Amino acid sequence: MKIHKSPMLLLVLLAIVPALASALTSGINPVRRTAPNADTMAISADSLLASTPLFDRLFLDAVGYQLAGNDSAAMAKYDSCIAINPNAAEPYYRRALHYADTGNDSLAAFNLERAAQLQPGNDTYQENVAETYIKRRDFDRAIKAYESLYKHHRDRSDVLDILVRLYGVKKDYTNMLATIERMEQIDGESDEMTFLKMNIYEQRKDTKNAYRMLKKLNDEHPNEPNYKVMMGNWLMNHDRKAEAFDLFKSALKDDTQNEFALSSLYDYYRSAGDNDSADHLRDEILFSTKTEIKTKTAMLQQAIREGEKQGGDSLPVLSLFDRTIEASPKAVDIINMKAVYMKLKNMPADSVNATFARALAIEPENATARMNIIQNIWTKNNWEEIIKLSNEGTQYNPEEMAFYYFLGMAYFQSNRDDDALDAFKRGVGEINDKSDPDIVSDFYALMGDILYKKNKPEEAFAAYDSCLQWKDDNVVALNNYAYYLSEQNRDLKKAEQMSLKTVEAEPTNSTYLDTYAWILFLQDRCDEAKAYIDRALGSDSDTTQTASAVVIEHAGDIYCKCGDINRATELWQKAIDAGGDKAALERKIKKYKKQ
Repeated sequence: MKIHKSPMLLLVLLAIVPALASALTSGINPVRRTAPNADTMAISADSLLASTPLFDRLFLDAVGYQLAGNDSAAMAKYDSCIAINPNAAEPYYRRALHYADTGNDSLAAFNLERAAQLQPGNDTYQENVAETYIKRRDFDRAIKAYESLYKHHRDRSDVLDILVRLYGVKKDYTNMLATIERMEQIDGESDEMTFLKMNIYEQRKDTKNAYRMLKKLNDEHPNEPNYKVMMGNWLMNHDRKAEAFDLFKSALKDDTQNEFALSSLYDYYRSAGDNDSADHLRDEILFSTKTEIKTKTAMLQQAIREGEKQGGDSLPVLSLFDRTIEASPKAVDIINMKAVYMKLKNMPADSVNATFARALAIEPENATARMNIIQNIWTKNNWEEIIKLSNEGTQYNPEEMAFYYFLGMAYFQSNRDDDALDAFKRGVGEINDKSDPDIVSDFYALMGDILYKKNKPEEAFAAYDSCLQWKDDNVVALNNYAYYLSEQNRDLKKAEQMSLKTVEAEPTNSTYLDTYAWILFLQDRCDEAKAYIDRALGSDSDTTQTASAVVIEHAGDIYCKCGDINRATELWQKAIDAGGDKAALERKIKKYKKQ
């Protein structure tokens, strides 16, 4: 019998079976888009019987229009095709693609179902309509569609795999088992299928057959300790502890350092109330120089969980960490783990950082330790130390964008704009398809801020455009971009749309309200501008005490334009008190008081 996957990985896979409904109904488009090919573009053999030169020309014209993006012309042509030959599947399918693209799911489904009815032998149509049923949670029809597809392709175990999931959603265990047997007829028996059957028997409370499946695996793999551990765990869960204990011991005879067997034996001792044996085994695992680090890490995690359940006393846990590190002084993962635990227990930052620094001294390329130290000292504004650590991070981990971010931000806070811009540009150079959109967006946003500050508006606006391509709701970038456009008095409609998004996202943010009011003011929309600047200031005029000088000055300008000179001069005076440009503001007051 062939083995497809490691036993423990199979257990992880089996754990998702109860959540099949969620897995099936997420991320499936109503209509699968495929590149134009002979199956989807050419007229079928059935259609050819009723095909005419006019139909052929109209259909090909429609496809051409659709590929060129002229959907309205394409849809008109498809309608004409259907009028000529109502039994031609292709126009319905192409219409379904259009409706799916435009978000009209009901019409997309109708046309797709019609295409599938007209051409039951077309796999593309049948699979797409089956996926549409899944999207609509119509599992009965989805099952019927996939069973029909399987009738035409009895070698397709992938179709059977979907059917197993669909029957699982309906808790139809009989058909799940029958479908697995069909899969085994195609691919042969495998450990994966045996485990899956065991899980299904468990779900329907058939412990006899569940045990039979596990015993079958153990009989076929007598020297595989992981199977013994799995069977032991199953026996533990079914109150057959003595048999489980024998299996754990047998597994450890086969592999004395088997992580799963050690962990399971430890759980056995705890469940039996034999805490002395459990503690002895734990210490033996942690303090041995032969135990693998991943086994020690798992045991320490368990010790932390148990410590928290017993009141959260950190001293015994820290003692375990220290003695474990003494046995494995180069185990960076364990040192980092201790530091994280110390941080969670709110221990002094200097002690936490010293522990991370110990890991970094052993392994300078350890990004976890370096990142934590930077984050822990960030609030101290020790920019030179952060620059040093971040620079080293970019050298040891050049692919890690966070180090460029910290480096650029530290330079920015130190008013070293050129160095900050260089750091961000280097970080942008590391972007790939796995990059975090939030981080990439912030990179470009910060570049935009710096470039505008350096009087390079075109480059700044290009950076903001890139920022918004990665994250179109980056409100800080939207606000800054909009405000800088207003300063340039250009693209005010675009600026207005961006600024409105920030106000909708944070309706009480005075900075965003001020930007939006100012953009409206520049478009001579006086009453609207006044309404939003009032919201920026607050309904009570005394709240101008907390507003920035720029916001208060803008409010004065807006009130002035609205014809309320007294309120305008009052606001300008308050802007002076808030630290605004006294000379410029006094000139405004003097000018308008004379009028």
